[in-house]
Amino acid sequence: MKLTRTDKKILDVLQRDSGVTNVELAERVGLSASPCLRRVKQLEAAGLISGYVALLDRRKAKLDLLAYVEVAVDRHNETAAEAFKEAVLREPMVVGCHAMTGSYDYLLRVVAPNLDAYAEFTMKRLLKMPAVKDIQSSFVLETIKDSTALPLDYLE
Repeated sequence: MKLTRTDKKILDVLQRDSGVTNVELAERVGLSASPCLRRVKQLEAAGLISGYVALLDRRKAKLDLLAYVEVAVDRHNETAAEAFKEAVLREPMVVGCHAMTGSYDYLLRVVAPNLDAYAEFTMKRLLKMPAVKDIQSSFVLETIKDSTALPLDYLE
């Protein structure tokens, strides 16, 4: 799908406010409502828009602690490594998981109400997940930038 300047404007607006009405979106990008809705549907069908969510304020949701956890797993046992991935997918406190290059295998983003809850999660669940050899936790002291909006300059 070849993207137009208007398509990029639509994506920019929706990334910042997915709850905008089609009429308001059309006004912001300089289209009438019907063509605007048609373009949004095309962007969805092309898979560029994969869904819509409400972004919650983690602190107002009583999740004051944010940690990034480096996890090393036993790579010699592929079955255990797959079981680790499945365990991570079932764990609600893990809100992000990425396979990594470098000195550790996975980087987890974990939220918890407080340090006690995080310690319990670590000791009773994370360290008992299959194939986990070692973990290293880093706690967020201050968030400088936390955006879900992707840069659109690279789209053609």
